[in-house]
Amino acid sequence: MRKKYLIQLTADEHQQLETLIRTGNAPARTQTHARILLKADCSAAGPALTDQAIAEACEVSRPTVERVRRAFVTTGLAASLHRKRHDRPAQRKLNGAQEAQLIAITCSTPPQGAERWTLALLADKLVELKVVDAIARETVRSTLKKTNSSPG
Repeated sequence: MRKKYLIQLTADEHQQLETLIRTGNAPARTQTHARILLKADCSAAGPALTDQAIAEACEVSRPTVERVRRAFVTTGLAASLHRKRHDRPAQRKLNGAQEAQLIAITCSTPPQGAERWTLALLADKLVELKVVDAIARETVRSTLKKTNSSPG
């Protein structure tokens, strides 16, 4: 089977990867990707190992080797070494007004039959009052933790 993404490192890239591995200051994932690229190098200086041989030598899966190859060929050396950043930050589940309502509910008396507010009761109450369509207990917990409030 002919490889779709062939790695041909320049002398400068080869030296850069060797230095990165030798110094040992880079994150482990970056060093592993550098080793993969060096072992996949099809130029005269490289061993041009198969994906399976590289995977065994670097103790990674074969798809990881394939992803690093593809990233190098399509986006370059830096992108194949480093973790890609997410495009968007995580959206907040509750806005300020909804958080205020949650805190107000938390400070109120608990429902009949309950000694104190639980995360599940708070989540159910927010849905019951139509503050949100649905909410996880973990969201309630993290919101109260962030606001230094506590149920009960």
